[in-house]
Amino acid sequence: MAQGHVARRCLSKGPVSAAYELKVNAGEVRRDNAQVALAAKFDALHDSLALLPPVPVRTDDPAQSSCTSSSSLLLLLSRSLASAQSFFRKKFNLWFFGPPPRGMYIHGPVGVGKSFLMDLFYASLTVPDDNSCCNNDSLKHVKITKRRVHFHEFMLDVHHRIFVYKQKHPQGDAIPVVAQQLALEAQLLCFDEFQVTEIADAMILKRLFSLLISDWNVVMVATSNRAPDALYEGGINRSLFLPFIDMLKHTSDIISMEDSQNDYRLENRADGQSYFWSNNGGHGDNNISNKVQAQLEEIYGGTASTTEAESIPVLFGRTVQVARLNDRCAWFDFSDLCYQPLGAADYISLCRRFPVIIMERVPQLDANHLNEARRFVTLIDACYESRTRLVLTAQVPLDELFVDFEAQVQSSDGDEELFVNDKGGNSSSFATTMIRTKKGEVYEWSATGRIGVSLAQLSAANDLAFSFRRAESRLVEMGGKEWGRQ
Repeated sequence: MAQGHVARRCLSKGPVSAAYELKVNAGEVRRDNAQVALAAKFDALHDSLALLPPVPVRTDDPAQSSCTSSSSLLLLLSRSLASAQSFFRKKFNLWFFGPPPRGMYIHGPVGVGKSFLMDLFYASLTVPDDNSCCNNDSLKHVKITKRRVHFHEFMLDVHHRIFVYKQKHPQGDAIPVVAQQLALEAQLLCFDEFQVTEIADAMILKRLFSLLISDWNVVMVATSNRAPDALYEGGINRSLFLPFIDMLKHTSDIISMEDSQNDYRLENRADGQSYFWSNNGGHGDNNISNKVQAQLEEIYGGTASTTEAESIPVLFGRTVQVARLNDRCAWFDFSDLCYQPLGAADYISLCRRFPVIIMERVPQLDANHLNEARRFVTLIDACYESRTRLVLTAQVPLDELFVDFEAQVQSSDGDEELFVNDKGGNSSSFATTMIRTKKGEVYEWSATGRIGVSLAQLSAANDLAFSFRRAESRLVEMGGKEWGRQ
């Protein structure tokens, strides 16, 4: 296609659609009708951001006034004043600027282009370089403070801000202060992999986002594998979380890509240099293991560059230990990172420190390894977001690594058994959580059962089963030759 024709076509569309067309014409992606439609919606949001009210001037934190320790009345008055300021600010913005732009919540299967299109939108909010064919005054490039972050990492940041605030003001209300901090840092928040599995997150979200959106005019864009009504499904005290879902629907356009079935990540198959497996279990020809070991040593960079063990700082004053490392690579056994009580904060810190992480002896992950699998999926997400190269050795091929399962509740009364949809309640002799594997095998899953967790965690198990598909897809993409920071 002639360059002039490409330029005219580019200028006839909004910035996100134009960027998408460039990638299609360059052969980087295949045109997908669902992606074209999503790009057009991002174009509309891009235009509406030009009318976004300015960020308000920072207000004083009532908890930092001298009255906090001596006069609860003055503290109450100062908070009332802050509330009144917020009320009149919202009324003025609504009258002068009109209603704030609606956000977007995009849900659908893995690999259909949700994050890809969101990233094109995110990039469109910066001034293009001189080489872009779309560098034309007819395309408005909105200048806006922004932040793009994996939702895991965002919530860790929120919890850390609350922790820091509470250290100084044990009796203070941290949420308004944290909301103000976040709003002053970014008018647009783009979240990848929006999901809610923890009660602590569920209790924070409604109030935090209400302040961000209603008081501070922050616009939220999120991608998720879950529809809004399926968020925190079956979680503890979910009724307290439902107002957040209502607010999400009220302030955001809910866009479904559930009909898209193409996982485009799987079209770029791994090059075989990031995932190794052997099923000999120590029997038969050991040359395979020796060859893999030699490849791992080459990736690592040899033992000559090994340094002493290192403690990597983590949020909340913790550390994670690394026994084998050099300046660019850390080497672990699966048990080091996934059998230990580690989480997203630990894995994010490791990814920030090391461009390459090697992990040996990854087992096949099924309903018998729920906690370990959950940590492993979280590690994959952290590596994916930071473009850290994750090199694995496993007992099975990649397409057999995650064993599909579903979690259900089984109620019994006498000799009768009944599978019910309601996932609430507590474990008892009449309500036992069950895990059904892909092969149809059923295992008890209760506080005293073989898995060792309670019925209240059923939602997390279902989310994990859902996350398996995303993790496998991401591992395929991360196995490509161009993957990684170095």
